[in-house]
Amino acid sequence: MYIYIHGFNSAPASIKAQQLHARLTALGRGDEFACPALSHWPREAMHQLEALIDGHDPSSVTLVGSSLGGFYATWLAEHHGCRAVLVNPAIDPHVGLEAYLGPQRNLYTGAAYELTRDHLTQMSTYHVPTPTRLERYYLMVTTGDEVLDYRIAAAKYAGARQLVVQGSDHGFAEFEQYLDSVLAFGDEPGPTRRL
Repeated sequence: MYIYIHGFNSAPASIKAQQLHARLTALGRGDEFACPALSHWPREAMHQLEALIDGHDPSSVTLVGSSLGGFYATWLAEHHGCRAVLVNPAIDPHVGLEAYLGPQRNLYTGAAYELTRDHLTQMSTYHVPTPTRLERYYLMVTTGDEVLDYRIAAAKYAGARQLVVQGSDHGFAEFEQYLDSVLAFGDEPGPTRRL
């Protein structure tokens, strides 16, 4: 099972989510894909994701988290034993998003809401200072990320499988070119699937 976890103000309609679903569908595995429309409230978003994981053997689940989704995927991987592919992941969004407090609008759905300190407080409860079992992670970052410094993620997940793409941007327009490596990682058998 592949669960795509979209980023801040994103949605299941995001390009990377659609690309992953299309690749799995082309392989006759479209039913192995899920991408929930996450609540903007972190606690509710985490409940949505945990409900999906609870329906499967966590060892058969690969999370693919983009930006804020990578932050959520790390906590879930640590607490449920899933594998996690982190695409330009946010490292400390409970700090970085302070600059965005106030009115927000989802880029895909147009839904409006207010980003408050309560959001950041909830987010902070899912912060994993030091990930364990680094073989559980596959980090994908771009050096041209204009939102997040890829070097911070590379340092935090040092020892994990890493792909560093020169240039590009936070949206990682070349993601589709690397889907085979995502699926190879998620499909890999072995002891890394156990807690």
